[in-house]
Amino acid sequence: MIIEQFINEKIVQMSAYVSAVIGKTIHYTELDQFILDTMEEWASLNVTDETPSNAQERVFWHLIHEVSLHGGQALQQDLFFKSEMNTCLDFFNGIGSYPIDCIGWRPIS
Repeated sequence: MIIEQFINEKIVQMSAYVSAVIGKTIHYTELDQFILDTMEEWASLNVTDETPSNAQERVFWHLIHEVSLHGGQALQQDLFFKSEMNTCLDFFNGIGSYPIDCIGWRPIS
């Protein structure tokens, strides 16, 4: 699978999971499991370049790292975190600007 295709598919999925957790239509553990599964899939690609190819990918990795650090539950309990993640989703949807303080790097094996 091409890296760009992988990222584009995962952006759509990540947006859906984060929105569903914020909207309380799925349990946050499903988002946490999605991230674990995504990281396993990413590791199988054997990527050695840590630099994202574009802003969308950078925001995607930022989301992955932030939710991994704070856990999906933080989307329901931490209003600042929820706001930060909504800013990222808005950027994905083309209705917002690049998130301030967004630092997203590819994990490498």
